[in-house]
Amino acid sequence: MLLLRTQLGSTLRGHRLRQRRTLRDVSGAARVSLGYLSEVERGQKEASSELLASICDALDVELADLLAEVSLELRVAGAGGVRALGQPVPAEAADAAVPAEETAAEETTVPAAEPALALVGGPARSALRRGETVSLAA
Repeated sequence: MLLLRTQLGSTLRGHRLRQRRTLRDVSGAARVSLGYLSEVERGQKEASSELLASICDALDVELADLLAEVSLELRVAGAGGVRALGQPVPAEAADAAVPAEETAAEETTVPAAEPALALVGGPARSALRRGETVSLAA
């Protein structure tokens, strides 16, 4: 079973490494001890929402985007998808992780106007996985 704290840590580490930043650099910017940040990245500590927000600010990553990414990776892992943690999820794998009836329902029932927060779920999620453009206009 994949734990949320493990996936959160792995995803945070992936963002940090893609930016070619050190633990020391990010811990200083986030005002978190280097050791604690390391334990969060290794999935050994549960990070509070305040701590996650601070780390996300230091990495210039939106907390909502981080949580959406972690959620998708957990869904793929739950569907038996095997891939390196922190790597982008291929659209085919993301579609395979969503039951067919859920995907069909998302594609056929599109509300007249969707709030921007719906990008984390709902019909916009399905469109994003297919690589389509989603309008943020309300």
